[in-house]
Amino acid sequence: MLKFIAKRLSYGFLVIAGVVVVVFFLFHALPGDPASMMAGQRTDVSTIENIQKELGLNKPLSEQLVYYVNDLSVVSIYEDNPENQVKYGYKKLFDFNETSSLVVKAPYMRRSFETNKKVWEIIMENLEGTLWLALAAMLFATIVGISMGIAASLKPNSFLDHLIISTSVLGISVPSFVAAALVAMLFGHYLRDYTGLNLTGQLWEVDAFTGRHLALKNMILPALTLGIRPLAIIVQLTRSSMLEVLSQDYVRTARAKGLKFQKVVLKHALKNALNPVITAVSGWLASLMAGAFFIEYIFNWKGIGLVTLKAVETLDFPVVMGATLFIASIFIVINILVDILYAAIDPRVRLG
Repeated sequence: MLKFIAKRLSYGFLVIAGVVVVVFFLFHALPGDPASMMAGQRTDVSTIENIQKELGLNKPLSEQLVYYVNDLSVVSIYEDNPENQVKYGYKKLFDFNETSSLVVKAPYMRRSFETNKKVWEIIMENLEGTLWLALAAMLFATIVGISMGIAASLKPNSFLDHLIISTSVLGISVPSFVAAALVAMLFGHYLRDYTGLNLTGQLWEVDAFTGRHLALKNMILPALTLGIRPLAIIVQLTRSSMLEVLSQDYVRTARAKGLKFQKVVLKHALKNALNPVITAVSGWLASLMAGAFFIEYIFNWKGIGLVTLKAVETLDFPVVMGATLFIASIFIVINILVDILYAAIDPRVRLG
């Protein structure tokens, strides 16, 4: 088991390293001068040169990559001086040479070109909205998807079965940004008098009289939209898994003994049919956080997706790079945890 975990962790580290390199070269190949954006249009050449020197933009691209990886690394090498201590917030381990020291710190994702705020702080400020949105969407998709999958499996090849399968195929096929636009216009605009739901909104709202309060109804439309695709996949997984389990001998034996049909389905069949569904649900959580970008933008939902797309519009590269690496890291970590969990449940996985 330990060997299996070590193998998955090593794969995850290699993937993260690959993502860092790809993201770095991708965004440095885009047009735009970061130093000019930070300094503003009305500035002199010396100011721009100082900013380029501070960010290392005056060095070759390969050296810039080394500096960027050094900033992201938990264990790094820096010149030990008060300025760097304030900038990186590190703790010195020991002197590496006469001028540099080996230090330990949190990953440093640079600062926003637009606000000069630390990228990590921007991500943390907007993480709550994305996380709650993804969890709500996953909860909706799991409950409704399993229920629809069970209903379809109990009456195979019936009208209800064909209707559920056709609907799930449609849910997989429609792009998330198209579904978001349709749901927003239909339920948030045309049917607003009946639904009482807003076209846009935030998780937290500020009222002049009541102050800051939680506005969960604003999460309904974006969560439903975000949950459409995983719901469709969970429906099909539950249906196929239930059909396979219901055809097993022990299920027929339980029915022959006179057990109630509902008890056979819920206690025996469903319990054994949920393994692939649980794996899919665990893996989809990270995917939903990544897939929330356009949905947050359309519903103006404050989250990592919205702040990233706005950073793309203003060419705020550190925010875009930091958010991309953060989401990629979450995706990789969750998938590793799912692999480990699945291996603990089914030894055949780690043996294979």
